[in-house]
Amino acid sequence: MKNQFNLNIKTPCSEKFDQFSPTSNGGFCGSCKKEVIDFTKMNTQEIITFFKNKETQNTCGRFNNNQLKIYNQKTPENHKLNFLSGIAIACLALFSSITAQAQEVKKTMTSTDGASKIEANKSEKNIIVKGNVSENNQPLPGANVILQGSTIGIATDFDGNFEFPEKLKKGDVLIISYIGFEAQKVVIENNKSAAEIDLKIDMEMTSCVIMGEVAVTKVYQSKRN
Repeated sequence: MKNQFNLNIKTPCSEKFDQFSPTSNGGFCGSCKKEVIDFTKMNTQEIITFFKNKETQNTCGRFNNNQLKIYNQKTPENHKLNFLSGIAIACLALFSSITAQAQEVKKTMTSTDGASKIEANKSEKNIIVKGNVSENNQPLPGANVILQGSTIGIATDFDGNFEFPEKLKKGDVLIISYIGFEAQKVVIENNKSAAEIDLKIDMEMTSCVIMGEVAVTKVYQSKRN
């Protein structure tokens, strides 16, 4: 079972962070004589590590409003692949696909109409695309998946899954978007091209920044060893 904690700022501070003396982790507040940690530049794992490994009593911090939430102290190890590992697998699948296609081209080129058959396969819509849209392993229901240059698309279900309503061809581009997140383009190479899509928060759309003393509350703690 996982241990969880909740971050909250009960009394927001009205001091101006941009007037603080810069420090390695944020800025020094002359009013309360304390360092204010700038968490707005940290990702989820960095925040978890900070509150897990440091003495965090009386910590003052600066947060984006969506960072004040419940965190799992123990991060999943064998859950869905993260975005970078997903890219690596996609590249491996693409490499295998290219190798197989190269072998097929060798066989086809022995016939008189080999070149025309290869060109026809490139433009044929025969790829069924299924995938999952998430953010930090959390599914995003209602994310839009649209074929670039068209009005053809679909929204993800409650678990973030989708199956594109039309077969696609190699080179087609899907645009995946969700309110508050950066849109992402996926170039279709095979039916696994959009298998795992991890959207990132668009910080430009996060307008609310909160600063103050951080309240760290344990939500659940397993009693099992």
